[in-house]
Amino acid sequence: MRKKQRRIVFISLLTGLLIGTSGCGLLTEKTNNEIDPPQEVNYLEDGESLDENGEDKDAMAHGKDAPAGATDAQQLQVYLIDENGLVVPQTMNLPLSQEPAKEVVEHLVKDGKVSNMIPNGMRAVLPAGTEVLDVNIDQGIAVVDFSEEFKEYAPEDEQKILQSLTYTLTQFDNVSAVKIRINGIDQKVMPVNQTPIGDSVSRSDGINIETNGVVDVTGSQTVTVYFIGQNGKEYYYVPVTRVVSGKDNLVKTTVDELLNGPALQSGLLTDFRNTVELVSAPVEEDGVVTLNFNEAILSEQSNTAISDAVLNSLVLSLTEIAGVDKVLVKVDGKSEVMNEEGKKLTEPVSRPVNVNKVEF
Repeated sequence: MRKKQRRIVFISLLTGLLIGTSGCGLLTEKTNNEIDPPQEVNYLEDGESLDENGEDKDAMAHGKDAPAGATDAQQLQVYLIDENGLVVPQTMNLPLSQEPAKEVVEHLVKDGKVSNMIPNGMRAVLPAGTEVLDVNIDQGIAVVDFSEEFKEYAPEDEQKILQSLTYTLTQFDNVSAVKIRINGIDQKVMPVNQTPIGDSVSRSDGINIETNGVVDVTGSQTVTVYFIGQNGKEYYYVPVTRVVSGKDNLVKTTVDELLNGPALQSGLLTDFRNTVELVSAPVEEDGVVTLNFNEAILSEQSNTAISDAVLNSLVLSLTEIAGVDKVLVKVDGKSEVMNEEGKKLTEPVSRPVNVNKVEF
């Protein structure tokens, strides 16, 4: 893999957010110190549309089975494996293709199309030599047909391969689940460790799963939260699915897990102070979640603004919940919270389109 100068960029639905590449003091556990936050957050003005900024993801559909949401620029996410063995989204500018779903899966093959684009510290998930024979999308299910080389992966990568394929393909609007074939034959289990696939797998099956010792599946629920990974001076967002005991309010449980911070053994980081807490119950209405925190949520500009890393982690995590589209943050009941640039966040923040963009 060729080493190149690059930076990891967080692309917001509202912006292009640059993840800071210098002077960052991320800590391995929650303290009263914070990371140096991402340096830019720009928001669309009222009435401004994404296509005015060249980001209309519905601008073009490629091929009869093309995923809804493919763009002229082919700016798509591939889910790679980082140095901690975690499955991580990376947004890449891929060649324009009539079959974007097939194209993006081909970029998951080791020593393949991704080899000269993959960031340092990351690796592709599919065995070298694997051919993507076909990707057919039918009634929301992406059926991926691989060559025999697909079977030649390490046992410890089996779950990661399933998660990578699932999350890579379900980024498209018309894909909700993934089915695997090998030389045209449906696979009900994975070929090495026999992990069940059934009829299909979806995002509900989770990513980078932490069971937390929970054994009572019927008395538990799962939430997916986003923490921060580090590779040298570069930082990126990492989704983690946690199995949590009880059936409490899903929004509150998600916030609680974010505030609990990453597991120490995960190698992940957080920008939340350990004194942050909700001062009232979350309110969910018409797809908008309103969160009311104490002042500890503020850490920038002499403790008057919320860091971009905290805001992005909240929005990414909460919009993983079905029906949640935006997040509004209040502090002690006041809605005029500022971001790092000193701009008041008077409107709810939408989910980012792409995460962790790779640029060279």
